[in-house]
Amino acid sequence: MRRGPVPVVAFVLALGAAARGAGSGPVTCGSVVKLLNVRHNVRLHSHDVRYGSGSGQQSVTGVSAADDGNSYWRVRGRTAAVCERGQPVRCGQAIRLTHLSTGRNLHSHHFVSPLSGNQEVSAFGEDGEGDYLDDWTVLCSGTYWARDSEVRFQHASTDVFLSVTGEQYGRPINGQREVHGMATSSQNNYWKVMEGIFIGAQHPESNTKLILVC
Repeated sequence: MRRGPVPVVAFVLALGAAARGAGSGPVTCGSVVKLLNVRHNVRLHSHDVRYGSGSGQQSVTGVSAADDGNSYWRVRGRTAAVCERGQPVRCGQAIRLTHLSTGRNLHSHHFVSPLSGNQEVSAFGEDGEGDYLDDWTVLCSGTYWARDSEVRFQHASTDVFLSVTGEQYGRPINGQREVHGMATSSQNNYWKVMEGIFIGAQHPESNTKLILVC
């Protein structure tokens, strides 16, 4: 049984999952978020279903439902680096996104994605610990990743962009969209923070502050 993340999911769901937006302010390390692909209107999602081809690792998809509890991701520092809770994420900073309910990290590598033939994106590791292929660079304008801005995620090792182009799976995940890595920048690469629990920016004289959007 995995430790830690699951009670947070239950806490979020108990408050109600129909959030209207993330509001303003920076995204900070330790925050738990849902990420919407702006062009295709699907949220980044994972579940304990493995790919039947390629790496055979846990699949990552896009779902249209706003209230699915398997679409929460924790924002963390890059592999082998510390990002303190409440520290704003800078544009150009490498981070990890850890799937809250399974404890695996958003990951990519040189396997072919099953539907589009782009680069496979999976969820990898155990209890939040994987490898350097879990690192993604946040591409945005300004100094910090703003909660109300559209951003791109570029894989730190292979340079592909986290993308959705509309291909849909059949059973057992019927209707979910393929998420993959694309070599070129396009409108398919843009993501925006939606629902979540946001750790307020930490000041030396204050305690960590939670900002709940639900």
